[in-house]
Amino acid sequence: MPPLFVESADQLLTLETMRSLSGLEFIQGIQQGRYPAPPICQTMNFTMIEAVEGRVVFEGRPHFAHYNPLGGVHGGWFGTLLDSCMACAVQTTLAAGFGYTTLEYRVNITRPLMENSEPVHAVGETLHVGRRTGTSEGKLIGADSGKLYAFGTTTCLIMEI
Repeated sequence: MPPLFVESADQLLTLETMRSLSGLEFIQGIQQGRYPAPPICQTMNFTMIEAVEGRVVFEGRPHFAHYNPLGGVHGGWFGTLLDSCMACAVQTTLAAGFGYTTLEYRVNITRPLMENSEPVHAVGETLHVGRRTGTSEGKLIGADSGKLYAFGTTTCLIMEI
């Protein structure tokens, strides 16, 4: 079993291995624990709980370390979770030998989060995936209440790896 989180660069999958996996195989491998989660998951306190073609869900809860100078969770925490779920949703649709990079994303925060807030689900779903670009949308939703905390969209550049 791999470590829960990547702790050093030598634990990353090799490019050769990455090229041999479809996007869905790779993302589901992380979700199912066959491959380690990237370190950003540990830093930002979130984990993948669902991965199917065109949809990825993370669950997270901010820590005090994610606060901004005004005493609330920094917008970058919202953006990181949404960028992750939206881009990973695009990755699940890609054939072996292809990957993506985020070209742009937009986030709208609708209510604040605090360290004692309920856990949230970051739900990413594809809108369109073509040969060169993929788009998806995401929502940050209270795991218990169903309240909308933030939403966003992304465009990803699809490329051979």
